[in-house]
Amino acid sequence: MIFNSLLYAAFLPAVVALYWVLPHRKRLWLLLAAGYTFYGWWDVRFLGLLALSTGVDYVLARWIASKTDETARKRLLWLGVAINLGILGTFKYANFFVHSANRLADTLGLGEHVSWSLGLILPVGISFYTFQSMSYTFDVYRRRTEPCEDALVYAVYVSFFPQLVAGPIERANHMLPQYRTPRPLPDRNDVRSALLLIGQGVFKKVCIADALAATAAQGFGQAGGSGSVMLLIAVYAFALQIYADFSAYTDIARGSARLLGIDLMRNFESPYLSLNITEFWRRWHISLSNWLRDYLYVPLGGNRGTGFTVARNLLITMLLGGLWHGAAWTFGVWGLLHGLFLVAHRPFRGRSMSRDEVRLRWRDALPIIGTFHLVCLAWIFFRAVSFSQAWAVLTGIFSFRGGSIGVNDVLLVALAGVITLALDLAQRRSGQQSVVLQLPPLARGAVYGLAFAGLLVYSGGAPVPFIYFQF
Repeated sequence: MIFNSLLYAAFLPAVVALYWVLPHRKRLWLLLAAGYTFYGWWDVRFLGLLALSTGVDYVLARWIASKTDETARKRLLWLGVAINLGILGTFKYANFFVHSANRLADTLGLGEHVSWSLGLILPVGISFYTFQSMSYTFDVYRRRTEPCEDALVYAVYVSFFPQLVAGPIERANHMLPQYRTPRPLPDRNDVRSALLLIGQGVFKKVCIADALAATAAQGFGQAGGSGSVMLLIAVYAFALQIYADFSAYTDIARGSARLLGIDLMRNFESPYLSLNITEFWRRWHISLSNWLRDYLYVPLGGNRGTGFTVARNLLITMLLGGLWHGAAWTFGVWGLLHGLFLVAHRPFRGRSMSRDEVRLRWRDALPIIGTFHLVCLAWIFFRAVSFSQAWAVLTGIFSFRGGSIGVNDVLLVALAGVITLALDLAQRRSGQQSVVLQLPPLARGAVYGLAFAGLLVYSGGAPVPFIYFQF
């Protein structure tokens, strides 16, 4: 992956330097070339899929906007949905269903006579750019967004390289105006905050996510023989790993885009400081949770209807949201668990904090800890490679069995937790992700020095791909 090598360190400055010396129209062509180069670096064969998704939604959206007959508009909309989901389903889920059919045949004793194989490769980031492109078609159909008349602008919207393979899943009404008009040159503060976001993302990826990866992998891989304490440490390690890993990508993407004068949305707002599971989903992977709400939950009926209907809508939405992450039933269970948590929380909805609120009180500690552990319970199924492994982790934790305790692992998870908590609290109180820039020079230098030391310590291991690249 280009993000996991020194290539990106050369790729981004070259694009930024050339971008600001070109006139506006040529900047767009540069961004398009950069996006396709970035994506093609992984596997050039899948550039056709990116172009097909772009072309289908661009053309269909214009046709939808030109029609006055509601039936014709709806048919065109569903044609676009069928094409996009057909592509996504073929490459992401076909192998899964074939594998499931083979297992069923084995169970029925037909394995010797029935065995299928497709061997399709999952294109990186296909879920992200497909959902982003589809949201545009839906918004044009709902008359919330005017159809884009400029094919180049729309192609850049779909293929913008900082967010192409792992989001955020941006909306057309936020991004298209930024591509249509010339962007002002970033000022000194913009550049400083952009570089800080990139550096912060690199730190979280290398010093937290990658450093915890081995602890999580060992705990889940040896679930049958590990003690309860180390299994719990492994779950905590993965909870911190996936948060640091995914938010690191978002930080790097937002910082890279800011150097180009482009604003990307925040995808995380201190989710592990949520008071309840509903608030968690307002703060975790915000672009996906908003997409599921607007294009799945609300069309299903949303909060309208009886309690049973609302519960059904939540469960369907979260189940499909889980399966969006990967072609495995463990992801479905992860989503279903979150759906059950949300359903159970609805009658008890009390104090929740909006993403703009910053004040936390000591009495909030208990609900925050409780919510965090519910999320960790679901993470077991997200991380496990099979139901048997997930069950081994669960039963191992609640068996309270003894076993050796890796002191280094415990200390590493504790340190990562403290750093994550401190960063989230500081950003929440300041309302900015560039909180380090507000520190006095001496304190800021100390933070930079400690971060650099951490990078030196943890950058020598084998690179760990971003977790969400597989989705």
